[in-house]
Order: sequence, then C-alpha cells, then structure tokens
Amino acid sequence: MSENALGPEDRKIVTLARSARARNGVPEGAAVRDETGRTYVAGSVDLDSLKLSALRTAVAMAVASGAKSLEAAAVVSEAGAVSDEDRAAVRDLGGAQTPVLLAGLDGEVVVTVSAG
Repeated sequence: MSENALGPEDRKIVTLARSARARNGVPEGAAVRDETGRTYVAGSVDLDSLKLSALRTAVAMAVASGAKSLEAAAVVSEAGAVSDEDRAAVRDLGGAQTPVLLAGLDGEVVVTVSAG
C-alpha cells in the first residue's frame, strides 16, 4: 500500500513510528492514536529485566496516559508480520477492528491487519 493512499492521520503515525526507530537506534518504532486523536510514540525496549516490542510499549504509554480506546496503530519494523502479542495489546485497548499498519524501514506500509 502506498503511503499516499493513507489518510493524513495514518500517515502521521507511520512517520512518528519511523522517526522513533531512527532517533532511538532501536529495531522497531511504533505509534498509536487514541480516541481523542492524541498519539503515543515508542521504540522497542530491551533491558535485562524488561523486553517489550515498540507497539506494546506505545500501547502501555497510551494506557498510562489515560487513553480509553485506540483508533489505529502503526509499527515500523523489518518483521514480515505483526506478532500475535502486539495485535493482542492493540485489541485489548482498541478492540478487534482496530487497524494495525506494518511499514518497512523506508516507511512504506506493507500490510494493514486488524487487531482481532
């Protein structure tokens, strides 16, 4: 899917996810948009005592900030698919129909899946 085919709000979260990955020098970047339009951006966490994907970290940030639901999520990664655990985190907050955009390192969206 061409990034130009995305709406401006979805393009924004893909851009934010890509920027987080590059800025933090981590394997993945992610961003989620809550029901009010606020965005939460994160990179993957890899500590000895805590390992979280970028998407799960972004969802946790949204929850910790009081988000009640999610409108959309995006992850920038070399992975070929969105993991079941990542989709479950999005589903827990946003519901089964929440779209999850997976983009390559160039920011080009390669697939959109539902959280369900």
